[in-house]
Amino acid sequence: MAIDKSNILSFRNIFILGLLVSLGVTFSEVVRGEHLNFLIFQNSTLDFWKGINPYGPDWFRHGLDYFLYAPPFSVLFAPFAYVPGWTGPFAWNLFNYLLYAYAIYTLPRFNARTKCYILLYTIPILAPGQMSFQYNITVAAMYLIAFSLMERNKAPWAVLVIMISALTKIYGLFELAILLFYPKFWRNIGYALLFGMVIALLPLLKLAPGELMPYYGTWIDALGSHKDTRVWETFFSIKILWGGIAPSYATYIQMGVLAWLGGLLFACRRFWNDFSFRAGALGILMGWIILFSNAAEKHTYIIALAGFLLWYWPRRERTVPDKILYWANFAILVLMPIDLLCPPAVMRFFFDTLDANQWLFIFTWLVMICKTMIIPLARRGQTLEQKLI
Repeated sequence: MAIDKSNILSFRNIFILGLLVSLGVTFSEVVRGEHLNFLIFQNSTLDFWKGINPYGPDWFRHGLDYFLYAPPFSVLFAPFAYVPGWTGPFAWNLFNYLLYAYAIYTLPRFNARTKCYILLYTIPILAPGQMSFQYNITVAAMYLIAFSLMERNKAPWAVLVIMISALTKIYGLFELAILLFYPKFWRNIGYALLFGMVIALLPLLKLAPGELMPYYGTWIDALGSHKDTRVWETFFSIKILWGGIAPSYATYIQMGVLAWLGGLLFACRRFWNDFSFRAGALGILMGWIILFSNAAEKHTYIIALAGFLLWYWPRRERTVPDKILYWANFAILVLMPIDLLCPPAVMRFFFDTLDANQWLFIFTWLVMICKTMIIPLARRGQTLEQKLI
């Protein structure tokens, strides 16, 4: 009897696979007491509610790494911090996975098969991210959810999601750029200001009004001291360019590249009504926030890869070079960081000696820009590749 592949490759089955992986890696880390990121989130939240500043010198009594998320994070994380015992880490990782799967499932104009491919492609990088109990999975999910909501004309909800993301981890702030593509831009900016103010004031549930700004100041100071504490996986950590240490003028490069992208975006204004352009532009932005960030790690690339897939699948013709990029990113950025699939010595050679992961995604990102913006502009407005995918 022939096997019906459509029944195997269903979103339900891929979702269950990812759920089992999520539960498995969570169990393995909790049993060994290695759920350190969760403990950072939990202890910082508990400290906040006890009146102890998690960005100050008292924090290090825990013997844990820095806590760097924005002050509203400690309010929003409270339900997970106060869940008793070992159930907290499970609740956190399940929340992250379920939100990410939901984000993919609700993508507009992507058919069921494509959504399966996107989730299946990223499950291997979700696993080590969940072993580290990372928040980046949720950041990637919020990028996709906000995009889906904007595409469905639910701008207030989309802006709320963006501002929650922006005011817990700064990466989310840049998604406000997609508001340009949709009607009533200034109304949506008003929503952003309103929601941003409410979220920024959440720490007042514990702090006195006079304590709020100094509290934010200690967070900003912590961010400034953190960027030089280790080697990251960004454009600024490529050894042949910078010796592995970001230059003092890195901020000017970040803003210069962002300004260049903004110029290209406005030059392509005639394409803003095309879904494939909007998806591709957001994918490029998601790549920029990782490549040119101050502190991206291997598993932070879930955000950049989600953006790459958002760009890749809407293309009518996925050429042979496109497919090579697709599988090269899967092999190096998704599979190689997994110890069970790749010997650590091999991974360290590719990542730490060759910087192959950064070079590969820089090339991928430039291809995305060329095919989304530069080539269509050179063709003087030829209709972009677009179809229901």
